[in-house]
Amino acid sequence: MGPTDHPSYEIEFYVDESGDMPALRWIKEDLSPTKRRALGLAMHEVLQLHGVQIVGEKSWGRQLGEGLFEFRVDRTVKPDDEIAEKIALRVFCHAHGDRKILVLHGYDKGKSSSSSRQRREIETAQSRLASWRAARAEQRKTPHQRRRGATKSRARRKR
Repeated sequence: MGPTDHPSYEIEFYVDESGDMPALRWIKEDLSPTKRRALGLAMHEVLQLHGVQIVGEKSWGRQLGEGLFEFRVDRTVKPDDEIAEKIALRVFCHAHGDRKILVLHGYDKGKSSSSSRQRREIETAQSRLASWRAARAEQRKTPHQRRRGATKSRARRKR
């Protein structure tokens, strides 16, 4: 990305019911400084610039279905005077709205590359996407619709 290029996509992080941003916490707390730098640079120079179109480039991503895509960072980095570090990170995202990318989940595939681990991580991302969609649907309801829904659920419990 050159000095005149501006990011085309805004990156957001999934926020759970308690206000935590698990994907951002993973980046800050679980990744080494080298991996964190490599992921940040890739997110800024590739994901933020190209968005979901990165899935056409096999080395950067793939569609997983139902609105979910995987952003891949596979590199070997050798910072000055340090041992080379192999990086195999997976970040699960959803494109929405006016050029926004929602980061749902991520993991270090280099630490565990099994297909069962990959499936579990995708399931976590799918679950977060479902929660995010449900919360957005609830926010879109008018106050009258929200009250009516609460009344219906109370009425069902009384039966």
